[in-house]
Amino acid sequence: MKLSKTFLLLAVVAIVGAFFTSQSAYAQAPTLKFNAEGKFKIVQLTDIHWKYGNPKSDIAAERMAEVLDAEKPDLVVVTGDIVFAKPAADGMKAALAPIIERGIPFAVTFGNHDDEHDLSRAQLLELVQGMKGNLSSTTEGITGVTNYTLTIKSSSSDATAAVLYVFDSNSYSANKRAKGYDWIAHDQIGWYMKQSAAFTAANSGTPLPALAFFHIPLPEYNEAVRNEGSFMIGTRKEAACSPKVNSGLATAMLDAGDVMGVFVGHDHVNDYAVDWRGILLAYGRYSGGDTVYNDIPNGNGARIIELSEGSREFKSWIRIGEGRTINHLNYPADTK
Repeated sequence: MKLSKTFLLLAVVAIVGAFFTSQSAYAQAPTLKFNAEGKFKIVQLTDIHWKYGNPKSDIAAERMAEVLDAEKPDLVVVTGDIVFAKPAADGMKAALAPIIERGIPFAVTFGNHDDEHDLSRAQLLELVQGMKGNLSSTTEGITGVTNYTLTIKSSSSDATAAVLYVFDSNSYSANKRAKGYDWIAHDQIGWYMKQSAAFTAANSGTPLPALAFFHIPLPEYNEAVRNEGSFMIGTRKEAACSPKVNSGLATAMLDAGDVMGVFVGHDHVNDYAVDWRGILLAYGRYSGGDTVYNDIPNGNGARIIELSEGSREFKSWIRIGEGRTINHLNYPADTK
């Protein structure tokens, strides 16, 4: 059958239009919102350390699937050291597959190992931004790649009811006088302070409830556990491998008055939460397989955080294997 040029042109236009419509829908960022009961649940995964093609990584996938199916979160935040071998692109896709397959919105920040293979942090972020459900972003002009905010809307309106700050905690110090892990830089802290002030101003001068996520713990983690009067729950099998330099992020959060809890990874055999001057400093639970050290009782898992709309309160617990949950806490009630 002979087709007219007009028909062929219209067909091409329709196909192209459908393609871009589907791409736009695919790229559209999900909206985060408290549910009708005023709750919002986050699963924090950390230190997946995926080695593509290594069957020991499958342990991570199995546990992530189990956690996500049990908890049915509104958001997953992955706090770094996601991939641990070449090819990093295939590893990243495999490591995030349990989240993407379930259609759950997710956000990532990178750790000190993610860009040690064959892709830079910027390249890894570009890869992740092409994945369904991604909310990861960047802020140009400051140190690091994965610095951004996420807002959670009210259950009854489009008003912002809570804020999540995601930081790039960078990798290794370039300063010979302070060797070891890097610290969150002054320009990143300045960015946070400006963001926090803007959210507070828009909320009639009252700080919004907020959480912060990154990879490398702050020096205050070690300070807090040395305080015998502090609330602490969970496993601590090593000192916090924090930077040798304290750049002042925790102090900025204390001054701003918005951040209720900080959630990190990095140290695979820690999953504790400890109070520091009214801010909960917490680890996620090691989520990876047997590709790196992970001698933590009862094996891998994830941290769960459940926010309550309209209050500076949240619940948190650790989910491990066999349907078990441990280390339940209520902030701030349990820290007083």
